[in-house]
Amino acid sequence: METATRHRPPVLEITTPQAPPTWALLERQLLAAQTQACELFYARYFDERGYLLCIPRWSGDDGPDDALENVLNWTVLHALGGDDRVLELYKKALEGHFRQYTEARTTAVEMGREGMYYQEFHACFDWFHHGEAWSVIFLQGLSDPGDERLIARMRRWASWYMGDDPHVPNYDKEHKVIRSFFSGSRGPLLRPATALDWAGDPIDVEGRFDALHGETSFQEMLDHFRDYNDVVGDNHVNLGATTLGLVAYALTGEEAYRDWVLEYLGAWAERTRQNGGIIPSSVGLDGTVASGYGWYGGVYGWGFSVMQIPWRGQLGHRAVHSRTPFAFANAMLLTGDRAWVDLWRGVIDAVNANARVEDGQTLYPHMYGRLDRLEALQRGGSLESLPAVGPTGWYLYTPQKFAPSNQALWYWTGDRSALDLTGDPPAWVRFLDGQDPAYPEQALRAELDSVRRRVAAFRADRRSPDMTMSDDMNGFNPCAINALTELMLGGLPTGREVHVLHAQVRYFDPVRRRAGLPDQVGALVERITDDGVVLQLVNLDPVAPRTLVLQSGAYAEHQILSVSQAPVTGDRASDGPPTPEAMPVDQAQLTVRLAPGAGARLTLRLQRYVNAPTFAFPWV
Repeated sequence: METATRHRPPVLEITTPQAPPTWALLERQLLAAQTQACELFYARYFDERGYLLCIPRWSGDDGPDDALENVLNWTVLHALGGDDRVLELYKKALEGHFRQYTEARTTAVEMGREGMYYQEFHACFDWFHHGEAWSVIFLQGLSDPGDERLIARMRRWASWYMGDDPHVPNYDKEHKVIRSFFSGSRGPLLRPATALDWAGDPIDVEGRFDALHGETSFQEMLDHFRDYNDVVGDNHVNLGATTLGLVAYALTGEEAYRDWVLEYLGAWAERTRQNGGIIPSSVGLDGTVASGYGWYGGVYGWGFSVMQIPWRGQLGHRAVHSRTPFAFANAMLLTGDRAWVDLWRGVIDAVNANARVEDGQTLYPHMYGRLDRLEALQRGGSLESLPAVGPTGWYLYTPQKFAPSNQALWYWTGDRSALDLTGDPPAWVRFLDGQDPAYPEQALRAELDSVRRRVAAFRADRRSPDMTMSDDMNGFNPCAINALTELMLGGLPTGREVHVLHAQVRYFDPVRRRAGLPDQVGALVERITDDGVVLQLVNLDPVAPRTLVLQSGAYAEHQILSVSQAPVTGDRASDGPPTPEAMPVDQAQLTVRLAPGAGARLTLRLQRYVNAPTFAFPWV
């Protein structure tokens, strides 16, 4: 894989006038509205130090991850073209978060008595929750690749999962395992986890808090996590830690981070092959599946069915697989090798091969584990009386195929059969196919309405900080970027799924020397093909020109082979050849100059996943 050569990007001039399209006006309105809404949200829920106005707790319910989720997506909003104030407030909240949770201490939970955070990282918790907290930080480099604190933190945190720090021994280099599902800045937890480890210190709930997961007492919080015990050894959710390595590599270019990501994911790929093509969810400390809790075991594993809401007698099936393919996509970004994500398609097919027919209907399994354990849970019996060994098999059969993250698989590979796994494609894909031309305006209007509703909700919130949990305001966070990510970048929305940004293109403002579209510029990716993309660019300003740098890939991982432009004469990209002739580019970036009120439809021919991923700005 090559490092993209940094030459001055070639220049494309767009001079043809274009009437301001509604989608572009809505884009700019949504970017501006979210900036204002984020400022109001910050003023309501953060103090002058950047501390969240809540009771800080160690918990799988309302812990530090939920606190940081209150600025979820803010870094991507800025990278799209949101105001610099958004990035400024995010950074203030981040620094306050580190201080607040370093100062916060537990009394009953042993691991947090010296501070819930240590070295600006959770002392010891699971990567399901680490990932939710760190998702916004992983994307900060899109706007801020030179931030020395960000670089130092990524180096420090990544070192704990590469086996380079003897004082934080989370990773075993010999056996290529993260040694526990619970890990962090104070190392791994090498004993079974307890409900208290998960639920945090005792706290009065009734009459004071409206717990997001529905608990009405601390005992119910403990009951929630009663069976979250099997944490020793490696776990498939730990693969989210590879995003640390990818981000550290994209910030520094140092090969050690790349090598570790490929080493660790390579070990898991081999275990998957040895397990008949199905990724195990538990691996023992010696690196073998046999020494763990069974290939299907572990918290959030294939057989993780629990009394999720025990006070109502409801059985929860909590296998977590949607994030795993994004870890393998980290390796694809680092190597350009599609086989890394094809491996996940193999997992999907291997699971669905166990389908059965009942009453003429084909049903597909979604879980695998101890059948006697499942039966005991269903009848409300005790698990303690179960024998050490029992019958196993597939269960939770439904008419829907097993297909976690199938849209991402299609995105990475272009394989339409991945979309077929879940029936009709989503609205965004139908738009790209030319079947739903109204989608951009509908999606942008819906997100504007979401901003309005969320601002109204937090304005109506009268709770005081000592009556507020860290997740109470998550649903009020006004940052709505899903439609913008799809439409402006041709990308997969990021959210809290612990993955980097996957995008066809992104933009930079060379005048202001920052990430994002320049003011008054709109962008719409209309089509994604096997060898490129079609997009519109328009300058809404009838008086002043605009200049932008268009980059292929969020991390310059793609190469623009050529570009051609055509006037926008219809709602969709033409199926005919673009005019005039294509201009050769052969770089990851292209400078575009838009005359006042000008716009065009561009066709980019791309070679995907050929450059080493980097956060570096085009002019560095």
